Order: sequence, then structure tokens, then C-alpha cells
Amino acid sequence: MANRRRDRSQTKRGPVVKKRRGWFVGGFVVLVAVAVVVWLAWRSTAELPGRAVPTQGNVHLVSPSDPHLPYNSVPPTSGPHLPYIAPWGIHTTPIAKELQVHNLEDGGVMVQYSCDCPELVAKLRGVVERYRDHVILAPYPGLPQKIALTAWGRIDSFDEFDEARIVRFITAYSGVDHHKR
Repeated sequence: MANRRRDRSQTKRGPVVKKRRGWFVGGFVVLVAVAVVVWLAWRSTAELPGRAVPTQGNVHLVSPSDPHLPYNSVPPTSGPHLPYIAPWGIHTTPIAKELQVHNLEDGGVMVQYSCDCPELVAKLRGVVERYRDHVILAPYPGLPQKIALTAWGRIDSFDEFDEARIVRFITAYSGVDHHKR
């Protein structure tokens, strides 16, 4: 009789142990899957050139003098902007912030400089001229560093010409449209 009780208790516990093991294995698989997704998302943004800047929306203004909140980066990387864009290519005068932001929203990359440095400008021009559209070279007086690269929600700035760095930034972001659909 004692053997029968032991046998019955073992048979009753068998399914319970298997269920617990199943929940443990299932939970572990879900945890690993979530960890992999989080790691892949982090890795994909960690490898992007430049640094992320929180976006400030994409409200259209009527004119550059329309009041709006200040931009959260210098140069701007998103926010209120005009309903038209600046022509792609080489500019010899600064472009209004409210205008360049729309270029960024349309998948543009701004390559801007702040120095009296014709040699540097010639090198930057040589890079930008390789692109038919979605890239602009323009002066930007008052930059904290000599060179700034901006795209929608991204910025990179530095003092020395680095062609590979510039090309990598342009390749990563040019042509990526950011209009809300």
C-alpha cells in the first residue's frame, strides 16, 4: 500500500514538474529573444555616424521671421521650417536655419563650415560635388567647431577635414525622407 501511494504521488508530480519546466524554458526563450532585439536595436543606432539629437517636430512656418521655439542644436537638426527647400549643391552664403531644416526633412545632409579657410572649403566642395542632390555645402558663421554635418535628428562636428567621416555621414543619411505619413 505504501508503494501505491508513492507511485501515485510520483505520477501526479510528473505533469506538474513538466509544466513548470515548460514555463521556465518558454520564459527563458522569450527573455533571450527580447535581449537579442534590444541589442540589435542598440547596435544599429550605435554604429550610425554622428550623434542623435531629439527631434523637435516638423511644423511649417510661413516665413523665417515667424516666432518658434529655439532649435536644440547648432546647426539645427529638426524643428519648425519653411514649406520649401534650398537648392541642393554649393552655397557661398549662409542658409536660413528655417530653410535648411526642410532640406533635412526631405533627406538632405548639410555640410557647413565656420572659418576663413579656402583650403578647407575647397576640400569640402570636392566631396559635396560628387552628389547630384540631397547634399548642401554652405557657410554657417558661429559654429562651435570648423565643420558641422547635419541630417534629420543627427549631428557631427569636428575641426579637421576627414573625408571618410564626411562620406560615411552623407551615405548614411542622404535621401532618407522624414515626412510624417
